[in-house]
Amino acid sequence: MIDNKKEQEREELHRTIWNMANELRGSVDGWDFKQYVLGMLFYRYISENFARYVNAGEIEAGNVDFDYANLSDSDAEPAREELVDTKGYFILPSELFCNVREKAPQDENLNETLEKVFRNIESSAQGHDSEDDLKGLFDDLDVNSNKLGGTVEKRNAKLVKLLNGVAEMKLGDYQNNTIDAFGDAYEYLMGMYASNAGKSGGEYYTPQEVSELLTRITVLGKKNVNKVYDPACGSGSLLLKFAKVLGKENVRQGFFGQEINITTYTRLYNFINDTLVAESTVLGH
Repeated sequence: MIDNKKEQEREELHRTIWNMANELRGSVDGWDFKQYVLGMLFYRYISENFARYVNAGEIEAGNVDFDYANLSDSDAEPAREELVDTKGYFILPSELFCNVREKAPQDENLNETLEKVFRNIESSAQGHDSEDDLKGLFDDLDVNSNKLGGTVEKRNAKLVKLLNGVAEMKLGDYQNNTIDAFGDAYEYLMGMYASNAGKSGGEYYTPQEVSELLTRITVLGKKNVNKVYDPACGSGSLLLKFAKVLGKENVRQGFFGQEINITTYTRLYNFINDTLVAESTVLGH
């Protein structure tokens, strides 16, 4: 029986990505476009994740109308060290995805703004246990590349379209979304461009349906397992399927994986840690 909600969510996500590809057609090569979308998608993810975390703490403390995105940078600074210790990184309110996107059309130096934001996020972990986990987080998102346009004005126009496209993706909350939106975006982009780039898509991702089948076969008759390990975890689809099918609380010692691509590994490490459990580990090689 077809899961209509799942298919509708997937179709909407794919339609948004396709529209973005059309907007950037002729300037950004498909393989590079994939990196731009995934990089900006991850920027949105960690921004929203960070803001939700701060908001939840404030609301629990009784500040029910608090919204981190509306806080001034100077008011946010005192909490930097504590937040880096708990979240692994820090993002100023002005550097959240939603605020950068809102000002983007009027920002004549948008490329420089984004470059600074990415650098600040990565450097926020310096001197902390998470320092190595943030290195290279945005290495493949070159906002100054001539591939985006021959002038700063043209590059910024493309970046505005990229920000708007990613903002329009209906990602929802992980627990309420029937698809792994980040993994699905990765899979769809690979399918769009792998053959054109002379690469085999099978080397880079496992379709979600296969991940779900493997998961259900593995946990058949089991209510809990000791740990979950994927030796080539890519976008983390298999790890996420285990969390959804079995329940993350039923994986006693956590989720483990290996990924050779440093940028993918860095993003996956942060995504998995935020989404699954604190014990999750992604090995670099």
